[in-house]
Amino acid sequence: MTAVAANKNTRVAMLVGLVVAGMIGLAYAAVPLYNLFCKVTGYGGTTQVAEVASGAVLDREMDVRFNASVHRDMPWDFKPVQVHQKLKIGEQAIAHYEAYNPTNKPIVGTATYNVTPHKAGEYFAKIDCFCFTEQVLEPGERVDMPVVYFIDPLIAEDPNLDDVSEVTLSYTFFVMEDETARVQAEQSR
Repeated sequence: MTAVAANKNTRVAMLVGLVVAGMIGLAYAAVPLYNLFCKVTGYGGTTQVAEVASGAVLDREMDVRFNASVHRDMPWDFKPVQVHQKLKIGEQAIAHYEAYNPTNKPIVGTATYNVTPHKAGEYFAKIDCFCFTEQVLEPGERVDMPVVYFIDPLIAEDPNLDDVSEVTLSYTFFVMEDETARVQAEQSR
């Protein structure tokens, strides 16, 4: 093989290596970037995060329904305390969920959430929520998990949402395997 051919092969190999490394990097960045996109735009029913309610309260009412589920690997019992709440748009409200660990070991969980219809997600704002932190439940522990929220009055300015009178806030809890193993290892020492 000539020196020119070897040099071309080296360049092609380096280029292929860079493309593979770039693809791996994009694969790792895809989930955080998608989550960021959803949080900013409300895409896929992702709710917004707010420090305080907007202050403006409209006469239009909204029925907010609550849903809870667990991933098939999560042994917790998890449910909303209330089935629904009726509130005025812009009014701050609090809803409660309850989680119970029926096992004899501590379990660490985290919740994902969404709002349906998806087009209302960008107007559903959470001020305080258990979904922003890991939750550790000890064996037999039962906890109350409040969610402070409001529906942004800007929803009234969106003609695509004139027909929406009901939204559903759904949570799904997942086991955080690595954190659960770490907590269980620490407690067995």
